[in-house]
Amino acid sequence: MGAQLRVYKRRIRSVTATKKITKAMEMIAASRIVKAQRQVAASTPYASELTRAVTAVATGSNTKHALTTEVANPVRAAVLLITSDRGLAGGYSSNAIKAADRLTERLRSEGKEVTTYIIGRKGVAYYDFRERPVTQSWTGFTDSPTYADAKMVAAPLIEAVQQDTAEGGVDELHIVFTEFVSMMTQQPVDDRLLPLSLAADGQGASDGAAAAKAEILPLYDFEPSAEGVLDALLPRYVESRIYNALLQSAASKHAATRRAMKSATDNAGELIKTLSRLANAARQAEITQEISEIVGGASAMADATAGSDR
Repeated sequence: MGAQLRVYKRRIRSVTATKKITKAMEMIAASRIVKAQRQVAASTPYASELTRAVTAVATGSNTKHALTTEVANPVRAAVLLITSDRGLAGGYSSNAIKAADRLTERLRSEGKEVTTYIIGRKGVAYYDFRERPVTQSWTGFTDSPTYADAKMVAAPLIEAVQQDTAEGGVDELHIVFTEFVSMMTQQPVDDRLLPLSLAADGQGASDGAAAAKAEILPLYDFEPSAEGVLDALLPRYVESRIYNALLQSAASKHAATRRAMKSATDNAGELIKTLSRLANAARQAEITQEISEIVGGASAMADATAGSDR
């Protein structure tokens, strides 16, 4: 076997092994998407109805609360960015980071100081490499988040909202995550969680979030007080919205991984076909050369024999 043919054979074996790995990762991601989709479908109605309940309480009272009251001149905003702990997902994390950068620039153009909170190793590594300040970060659960993870993330954010800005608190809370639209479409979005936006017709929603349904909200009597009810609903609202965003991001990440691994598997298959054609061409060239050498040697021997006979 010639040197060139050995090179092609070695590359074919290497690419074939890579193809097996990417195919396995594609199948694993496909199996995880189904579970993630079910979790998203289960959590979204709860988050929407809780938003509706908070809206009903807010519109039914005149109580000023951090959950619903717009600050006249906001000076500081918190941005929670959700990325992935792992790579091999195409542009999933980078697209979310770009969306967070755009949101940060917009908030700063409005004269607000931005404090950043990050979920996922990819986002943490991006900010560390560029030496950007991060208030707090969490890693290790982006592939399969739980409600306990959402509570852990929500706790310091709620505390920051409830603090005065002079003591390090924030006036607004924004979240950047990747919304799962379909198996082929996942788009990074940014929502304002706090204060809750209240539309003129009494309906409420965070930017781009599933809002209260288009109907007249009921009136409530509050016990012990509207402020007490809002205090109780605030952590539940933030936790549910963060949990839903984590689930949406996890489903989006698995879909992006499946798509990236399918593309890698297809590319590996095409490369194997190309290398196989090149290997066949190299083998045919070797065979042709060997035949030429045999024919040349036989011809030389025949000429030598004929000369000796004369």
